[in-house]
Amino acid sequence: MDLGIEGRRAVVPAASAGLGLAAAQALASAGVHVAICGRDGDRVAAAVEALAPVAAGDHVGLVADVGSTEGAGSFVVRAAEALGGVDILVPNAGGPPAGTFGSTPLEAYLPALELNLLSTVAMCHAAVPAMVEQGWGRVVAITSVSVRQPISNLILSNTARAGATGFLKTLATEVARHGVTVNSVQPGLHATDRLVSLHGGDTSGVAASVPAGVIGRPEDFGAVVAFLASEHARFLTGAAVPVDGGASGGLQ
Repeated sequence: MDLGIEGRRAVVPAASAGLGLAAAQALASAGVHVAICGRDGDRVAAAVEALAPVAAGDHVGLVADVGSTEGAGSFVVRAAEALGGVDILVPNAGGPPAGTFGSTPLEAYLPALELNLLSTVAMCHAAVPAMVEQGWGRVVAITSVSVRQPISNLILSNTARAGATGFLKTLATEVARHGVTVNSVQPGLHATDRLVSLHGGDTSGVAASVPAGVIGRPEDFGAVVAFLASEHARFLTGAAVPVDGGASGGLQ
């Protein structure tokens, strides 16, 4: 299916591996020029090589840490300069440490909020005004199913990502009339290298907990991100879409 975004420019942080890379690959396959980043230069270079070619030199890899507001905003600015602008933004970052209310000190919350809430705000500040000015834009943030159904022992992630979802929903209502849509995707269990390694290469046990009977492929997730960035999704905004094989139990 032609997504209608060939030639558009996308900024995908934390995309040297995992679901960020899957999103970047799906966008590149749709003919989008993509800028990605990671903290390891060699991994970033390898990830850029793995992107579907639009034409030689059309994709950009930058070394950056988006775990702070300064790093997140700076990356988007640098990426937009390299691409000549930004049409699609896919806010993404790693997760904070695990823990419960009882085991998590108060001082751990501010770094988690910066990592999974304020970095998203900073990326949007760096990209969305230009989208509004040009009358077209897509924000597709990667969050977690923990927003819909909090995950035990992940109190920091549950708290910060819920805040990000509230921010994105509010932003969606403010910029919709300018041709800019803002949505988020909530990944469940996908066969990333990290998940497979955590289970010693055998994910059959965790797949049994998913109604679909399997864990997702990273490309399944990337395809949803690309669709939300497409022309076909122009009337879809303010949504938080679970991509989890039916694992979350909530009604909405």
